[in-house]
Amino acid sequence: MPETATTVDPRRWKALIFIALAQLMVVLDATIVNIALPSAQADLGITDANRQWVITAYALAFGGLLLFGGRLADLWGRKRTFTIGLVGFAIASALGGAAANQGMLLGARALQGVFGALLAPAALSLLAVTFTEARERAKAFGIFGAIAGGGGAVGLILGGVLTEYLNWRWTFFVNIPFAVVAATGAVLVIREPAGSRNPAKLDVPGVILATLGLVSLVYGFTRAESDGWVAGPTLGLFAAAAVLLLAFVLVESKVKAPLLPLRVVAERNRAGVYASLGLAVIGMFGLFLFLTYYLQIVKGYTPVVTGLAFLPMIVGMITGSTQIGARLMTRVRPRLLMAPGFLVAALGMLLLTGIDLDTSYPALILPGFLLLGLGMGTAFMPAMSLATHGVQPRDAGVASAMVNTSQQVGGAIGTALLNTIAASATTAYAASHAAGARSADLLKLQSMVHGYASAIWWAVGILVLAAVIAFTLINTGHQGGGSPAASSGDGKDAGADGNADAQIPVMVH
Repeated sequence: MPETATTVDPRRWKALIFIALAQLMVVLDATIVNIALPSAQADLGITDANRQWVITAYALAFGGLLLFGGRLADLWGRKRTFTIGLVGFAIASALGGAAANQGMLLGARALQGVFGALLAPAALSLLAVTFTEARERAKAFGIFGAIAGGGGAVGLILGGVLTEYLNWRWTFFVNIPFAVVAATGAVLVIREPAGSRNPAKLDVPGVILATLGLVSLVYGFTRAESDGWVAGPTLGLFAAAAVLLLAFVLVESKVKAPLLPLRVVAERNRAGVYASLGLAVIGMFGLFLFLTYYLQIVKGYTPVVTGLAFLPMIVGMITGSTQIGARLMTRVRPRLLMAPGFLVAALGMLLLTGIDLDTSYPALILPGFLLLGLGMGTAFMPAMSLATHGVQPRDAGVASAMVNTSQQVGGAIGTALLNTIAASATTAYAASHAAGARSADLLKLQSMVHGYASAIWWAVGILVLAAVIAFTLINTGHQGGGSPAASSGDGKDAGADGNADAQIPVMVH
């Protein structure tokens, strides 16, 4: 297109700094609160039954409202939605840090989820419409992907430091300077390309059905973890989710201006990305959870040392995304990066099935973390770029939200599914080894480690399945120059701006 050269934003690299900073804040918040939870629980007198709501209140609001947030970004404008999300997130964080009781903390967490659902898709679709040239896009997404991918582990370190040396409240207050700097930068630097909004009216029935359906699904998996998979409330929530989401698909196929245009998810390459990423996140979230408990309870690491132990995974992710994924995605077909990436991550996970009471960190856990990070970083780069590649600019927000939604739902499923598997294996091991046990404490630790290892075996299988889906469904060419239609594999959907849209993962839970 002749206007491409004139529409390139000269401040786009500065804009990337503030978009990435906002993303880092959201990703940090996912893990930083997990580390602080035991201290907050003791301080505010939160019961064991209610402590999960500190995590679940955020996940429900965030996961349930993501599609709505993505469509609002397309309607209102991404820059405005991004700024509102940042300001709201800062206010919610201040309320969380100042919480005087359980109710105030849970309310603040839900509010963080609401504004996070505005912020995340707006940030990612801003990135998608700001970087339009293939090589620049690959470089920008490599930087952004490393920040987004590594942010969860950074959250573990920062959460440990703040909780151990200051107070759990600082795990909330730390968001405020991030939000202020990112919002100021957004107002001064970020420029949204003209003509990329979607002026259509908001699909209210779609919003209600999607939000209720996703909330039911996420909450169903949460209840499965606490009540069991065949309990009445669990089955009722899954049935409600199925009915609501089916009704949502029917409504979307009929209305003039759908919340989620079915053309966004019907194309086989994007469907392959959403499915394989959702599965990969199921495996990843289970691992984060188990290894955090394993390192602290079994190995006796402090919160700070536990966070530092995850650093090699960040190094692997940064290397995979910037040195392998970003360099090769303009020259190699996405499936030839994604499928091997997921298999390398599965190999790292396979090593971690060998954990025991006296496992050596340098000999087994360290190489497992490096392989896992390297594989995930390599796979995420082309996957995220492909997820909105060829999408019309007016759909960029909702396409970004779809990836976030698949990851949120994947995270909720992973936590519940793998936790349930681990708990069952732990109970079975304890029962079968009770007679010959030398001490009750030793048996408890052995049972726990057996449970974690059993669940990690499942995660290996899930990552292999993600690799198979990526290799089978994704058939597009590499994302270098060339016509958008040709490289997106979706000629009818890729307009003049076809190769302008790409995005990077939000690892949030």
